[in-house]
Amino acid sequence: MKKNNLIYFLTALCGVLFLGSCAEEYTPKPKGYNRIDLPEAKYTLLQEAHPYVFEHSVYSKILKDSSRIAEPHWIDIYYPQFKANIQLTYKDFNQDPKKFNELVEDARKLTSRHQIKAYAIEESQIKTPTGITASVFELQGEVPSQFQFYLTDSTKHFFRGALYFRTATANDSLAPVIEYLKKDVVHLLNTLHWTDQVK
Repeated sequence: MKKNNLIYFLTALCGVLFLGSCAEEYTPKPKGYNRIDLPEAKYTLLQEAHPYVFEHSVYSKILKDSSRIAEPHWIDIYYPQFKANIQLTYKDFNQDPKKFNELVEDARKLTSRHQIKAYAIEESQIKTPTGITASVFELQGEVPSQFQFYLTDSTKHFFRGALYFRTATANDSLAPVIEYLKKDVVHLLNTLHWTDQVK
């Protein structure tokens, strides 16, 4: 009888200890993001014949714009590693001030379309080493395009670009990649010149 009581007592004790060990407080883990390895920036000169030339990342591919409204000198700089592309368009407005104003207005409208989701749009200007002034727009929030720009010589050439990601990943987790690609865009702007421009 004493032996049965001892077994009963030990079984009950083990049960209490087991249940007590499960009573730990749950602590939620902090939000984590996938690790993104970013390669060292390296650049090469655009090889295709266009009215413009610039340096782009060696990790990117130059693709012809395949949209139905694409014009001859519209291209995409595609980054396979990041599923991102910089869409580039070009127009020759042939010293027509009305056409020039329309192009500037269109560029601003395309940027402002993102105001619904953007909580901030910051505009700044960059004066490139070749003497061209570029207008740059940084968009913050869950927007499909986080960085847009246009540059022009105000007489003939109008060049516009926008950074897009082909992924549904939230922008806060893409932040390191967005910053990396912004640097590539600034390098593109700083090395761009028109092919009819004397260097």
